[in-house]
Amino acid sequence: MNFLAHAYLSGEDEEILIGNFIADHVKGKQFLQYSEGIAKGIVLHRLIDDFTDQHKIVKQSKARLRDKHRHYASVIVDIFYDHFLATNWSDFHHQDLPTYSQTIHQIISKYEFLLPEKSLHFFQYMLHNQIFDTYTRVEGIHKVLTRMSHRTPFSSGMENASESLLTYYQEFQEEFYAFFPLFIDFIADRK
Repeated sequence: MNFLAHAYLSGEDEEILIGNFIADHVKGKQFLQYSEGIAKGIVLHRLIDDFTDQHKIVKQSKARLRDKHRHYASVIVDIFYDHFLATNWSDFHHQDLPTYSQTIHQIISKYEFLLPEKSLHFFQYMLHNQIFDTYTRVEGIHKVLTRMSHRTPFSSGMENASESLLTYYQEFQEEFYAFFPLFIDFIADRK
């Protein structure tokens, strides 16, 4: 899951959201340096990643991309699933996506002083590119994946991954809808 799903699964707790947001830039036991709520968010992020990576439905989505994108298939599926969450947002949340996005931006801004440098750069990118809105369009997904492909040390083919999204749109969407409710239940049992 990418950041929209991570934010959604953080619920209403601001510190859990912040921990979830910075988790990729907090290594090992460094999470113990943060408040209990932020540490809980970092642990939640890791739990989300582990559950997603191991689930058979997600593996099915990744398998469709493995030949073209090798180990980057996981990253691509995360982005694809955020696309389906964004485009079907009203199925999962009572606020509209633009309002939710603004709320998330305001919360992260309050904690900006705590953000690791890489998290701060990503936050600035989010603000500048209105990332949640970008996720609602296939062209936006193409833009995000192309930008990510420029940062990979090896050829990832991510800049072409939106072609697979269009080709297998129905399949990816069905897999998302089969997986995400199970995922919500799994996380709810662990909060």
